[in-house]
Amino acid sequence: MNPVIAWFRRHLSDPQIVILGVLLVIGGVLVLALGEILAPVLVSLVVAYLLEGLVKFFERLKIPRILSVVIIFVLFMAGLLFLFLALIPLLWQQLVQLIQGLPSKISWTQDALMQLPERYPEFFSEQQIRDFMAMLRSELAHAGQRLVSLSIASARLIVWIVVYMFLVPMLVFFFLKDKNRLLEWVRRFLPAERRLASEVWQEVDRQIGNYVRGKAWEILIVWVVSFITFSLLGLEFAMLLSLFVGLSVLIPYIGATVMTFPVAFIAYFQWGPTAPFFYTVGAYLLIQILDGNVLVALLFSEAVNLHPIAIIVAVLFFGGVLGFWGIFFAIPLATLVQAIINQWGRTRLSN
Repeated sequence: MNPVIAWFRRHLSDPQIVILGVLLVIGGVLVLALGEILAPVLVSLVVAYLLEGLVKFFERLKIPRILSVVIIFVLFMAGLLFLFLALIPLLWQQLVQLIQGLPSKISWTQDALMQLPERYPEFFSEQQIRDFMAMLRSELAHAGQRLVSLSIASARLIVWIVVYMFLVPMLVFFFLKDKNRLLEWVRRFLPAERRLASEVWQEVDRQIGNYVRGKAWEILIVWVVSFITFSLLGLEFAMLLSLFVGLSVLIPYIGATVMTFPVAFIAYFQWGPTAPFFYTVGAYLLIQILDGNVLVALLFSEAVNLHPIAIIVAVLFFGGVLGFWGIFFAIPLATLVQAIINQWGRTRLSN
């Protein structure tokens, strides 16, 4: 027991560590307790982080900050307008076509699977195939019920979309315009002696900013390259699949692995085991290899430096604790933990 008490005295006797711990606890409690309510604010902060790099770029060109903010905000709103008027209708159309084509794809799958007992009777039986198809139909029926329940709750969903459409752009504009004033207001509530917390924040702020902006560019590049590739190969639902391929980079390693199955299934349903199917799967794997080994190295050379095991553990842990936001912020949160450990180690050495 004495070694434990000595450890606590040695590490918690430093008021800087205590202040940092209290700030982290308060921040964590606020996110857990009010995360759903403050979701528009969190989304706006992420978008503002994304756009801050462009604002600073214009400032380096000797353009006043307020004018830089206005220019970037106008471009941001133009992008949102394109998203709602052009992109979302196309995605919805492809999603409806995919759902409508599922029955024929299921029948085609059953016919193909029923050939397995004839070719490999020692491994498969007709009853096993029928049981598998019954399970597949049951899962699709449950998915259909969830879609129906979603449509029943569509009124609430529409309200939330309207709220986001008005609140998020407004919050993004004020986060960018009044960044310095807001930071100064927050500092007034912090302890005067917060050297360790400030050092941790500076490191986390730099790395998270680089991460968010780099991840946005990665999503866009992978999305566009996947769409061009799938379109040239003639793959159905190219826009829908390429969008999810782009978004899959939010979950390192796991997202790319999961998205292999829908891409392969759609290609197989469309062409069967023919050359276009293998070309499509090979092109998808090539995109993922180039993304993981070339694009990530270029975009994140100054960002986070975490081992793949740490990234996977962070995604699983924070995703299990915080759900979607935990998955989205897994690497920034892991970066925070890394920064705390690094600063703590430096503090111990200096003492």
